[in-house]
Amino acid sequence: MIRLDPATASSSAPPSIPAWAITSAGAPSDGDAAFRAGAALGVLDTVARAQPSWSGAWRQRLALNCAAPSMRLAGRAEDAVALRDAWYLRPACADPGPAGAVLGAWRQLAVQPPAASADRLEKIVDQLGLHWDGAALADLSTEVEEVAGSQRPAPFAAAAIATRILAMRPDSELLAWWLADLVLAQSLRWPRPLPLLMAQAFGPAFRGEAGGKRIRPGEKGFERAVCAALAQAAADACRLAAELSRRAEKLLAVAPKLRAKGAGDVVQRLLEDDAVSGSLTTTNLSRFAARRLFERLQQLEAVRELSGRTTFRLFGL
Repeated sequence: MIRLDPATASSSAPPSIPAWAITSAGAPSDGDAAFRAGAALGVLDTVARAQPSWSGAWRQRLALNCAAPSMRLAGRAEDAVALRDAWYLRPACADPGPAGAVLGAWRQLAVQPPAASADRLEKIVDQLGLHWDGAALADLSTEVEEVAGSQRPAPFAAAAIATRILAMRPDSELLAWWLADLVLAQSLRWPRPLPLLMAQAFGPAFRGEAGGKRIRPGEKGFERAVCAALAQAAADACRLAAELSRRAEKLLAVAPKLRAKGAGDVVQRLLEDDAVSGSLTTTNLSRFAARRLFERLQQLEAVRELSGRTTFRLFGL
């Protein structure tokens, strides 16, 4: 019998963003875009500060959603499926490769406090495949502190740090988006950042009124584009939260029916991460027992198979 903490087992539906905050009718003014972003972030704030049972899976799914377009920005071809494979199918403690390292940077953003020490930035730029020397990283850490402490509204602080990064190093746009989410979290006093903006970098918000050339950090209209992107990103994050909340509720409802030794560990991992390998082994669960457990969870419609394969399968909410 699996025993669950009542606080963990309980679930309530996350709030949704009002439709008017993400309407695409016409091009909003700078003030209107900022107002919509504020309204959307106000709703998202409730979820960002909460600790529901499925928050780990939510945060890591957001990280994956930012890592996939990061591949396009880095000139790579990996999609979300390939990124999952690089991360979850590697041997324990093995290097996930360049694409998996980028995913690792977004995963780290989602679970650590929004601090930007030079030591942390050194690890992040390495994961993102960039090269900064120690003095430049120290200056960058100072830049982040200055922008985050400037008392600017959160969307404008995020836009400001992205603009500064590209002014310093035009080859570091991926780092600019990573830091934009970190500064946003600092400005909003979130306990941990949410990976948001990179997922919108190639979307309509950054295409201008005519849907033309992509607006990059520092270019005309960038602040307004960041506001529009944040409104959409917040809406997407809240929709994902609602979806995972429903799936987590179903998983928790069937959990007491699972008799396999070690099933509780698997349920917890499904709630805390984007995916779990179908061949997972633990001290209480053999590879074959794990396979039977995931087959049972599929029969109960409590998990989804994420890879689309019949072997080397990955499961998640």
